[in-house]
Parts: sequence; C-alpha cells; structure tokens
Amino acid sequence: MNQPDYGLGSVVYSLMGRDKGRYFAVVGLVDESYVLIADGDLRRLNNPKKKKIKHLQSKPDKLENIMIKLESNQKVFDSELRSALESLGYNNQA
Repeated sequence: MNQPDYGLGSVVYSLMGRDKGRYFAVVGLVDESYVLIADGDLRRLNNPKKKKIKHLQSKPDKLENIMIKLESNQKVFDSELRSALESLGYNNQA
C-alpha cells in the first residue's frame, strides 16, 4: 500500500476542525505526527496551522515551486500559494 506523502509542498485536504473541507499546502514539518499547513487565504504563511497528520488527507499533487522555495529558505508569498493551489483546481471559495 502506498504511504501518503506529507512532505513540503504537498497538497492536503482537512478532514477535521474549523478548517474542515479546505485544501492546504504543507509548509513545515514538526514531527512524525504533525505538519504546518497554510492556504495563503484564511491561514497565512506567517501564521501556519499546526495540524495532526491523521486529520488530513493527502492529495496526489505537489506544489513544486513552493517546495523548492521552502527548502531553500526563500520568501514565499501568500498570493503565490493561493495561485498554485488554484492552478491545480483546488479552490477553497464556497
């Protein structure tokens, strides 16, 4: 069975909490149980949400440009993150 990917830049779907039903990108790794997520809209990059992995569903897509910038400690803008998610069809607007 394939292990879900929760690496930097991975697209995830929230299954629990106030943010349930929204798409996010993994912007930080805390430990084996937690990651930091942001969507550039309700959850900004300067204040990412610490979320349990078991409350997330991994999607097959990865935001390559965001991942590269995060790994090299370059500045990532909220608008970049929103655009990257929307370009892959992950729209959080109701």
